Amino acid sequence: MSWKSKSVLVTGAGGFIGSHLAEALVRNDAKTRALLRYNSQGRKGWLEQSDLQAEIEVIWGDIREVDCIRKAVKGVDVVFHLAALIGIPYSYVSPSSYVSTNVAGTLNVLQEALHSGVSRFVHTSTSEVYGTARRIPITEDHPLQAQSPYSATKIAADKLAESFHRSFGLPISIVRPFNTYGPRQSARAVIPTIMIQALANEPIRIGNVAPTRDFNYISDTVRGFLNVAESEKAIGGVFNLGSGKEISIADLARMICSLTGTEFRIILETARVRPSESEVERLCASSSLAEELTGWRPQVSLPEGLEKTLAWIRSSEAHRQTETYAI
Repeated sequence: MSWKSKSVLVTGAGGFIGSHLAEALVRNDAKTRALLRYNSQGRKGWLEQSDLQAEIEVIWGDIREVDCIRKAVKGVDVVFHLAALIGIPYSYVSPSSYVSTNVAGTLNVLQEALHSGVSRFVHTSTSEVYGTARRIPITEDHPLQAQSPYSATKIAADKLAESFHRSFGLPISIVRPFNTYGPRQSARAVIPTIMIQALANEPIRIGNVAPTRDFNYISDTVRGFLNVAESEKAIGGVFNLGSGKEISIADLARMICSLTGTEFRIILETARVRPSESEVERLCASSSLAEELTGWRPQVSLPEGLEKTLAWIRSSEAHRQTETYAI
């Protein structure tokens, strides 16, 4: 696919992954449109950190409102749907808000994309839909387990996307990133949380340190989105994007302290621990399907990616900004 001739919409483009994806599309000469949730300050989220923001058309709105989605999708060839209410802890407090955004909002985007006749639709899932791994590595046919209200709404959104392909022929692919990290990630996420404390030479205050995660650097995740959108073989498929390697949160913290040259000290905070039946204990991806059908495979090792992320945090106060409504 030549992006130069394509008009592309990125919902949730003010978020961590969305802002990097929008930039990558601009660099590939795509006519790039960003749907951003309206706010009274007129803030563009992480797009404000981008040197390319002037080349991105911004449409203000909310995926829960059909009229704004209709306007955003009009004349678009490709839709990357990333907008979502994220943050697992808050989903325990206000699950209905996750349903209205992640489920009903996704339905709005799907319906308007179908009516508009887009040529490709890439829907964003999450590794959280798998819950605690029953087998390693996790392939795309692993059972879906809703271990938080957030993951339940993402499973529902995935199934809506799948249904629009099977029922109406909408050319959909579902991308399932494992734990993406890198510059611009919210300080609420585990890697920047540990890094900020380590750089301040403070003990690492964190919740459960036993779970393992599969971390994927942001440039690899973005390239995965593009590869999936470019592949005709990917239509109708679900694709994991992960490194295939797992690390415990304790070992991750130890690695970060080593990189920062600070003493490894952890203080466990019970307030940060998920409810016992909600904790996802183990995640490790098989991305062989993405490699087979799209040619994607991760290129940035965890130590290299952590160094890049540390460099960004050291050079910028931007890590203190948080985003809630976007991925």
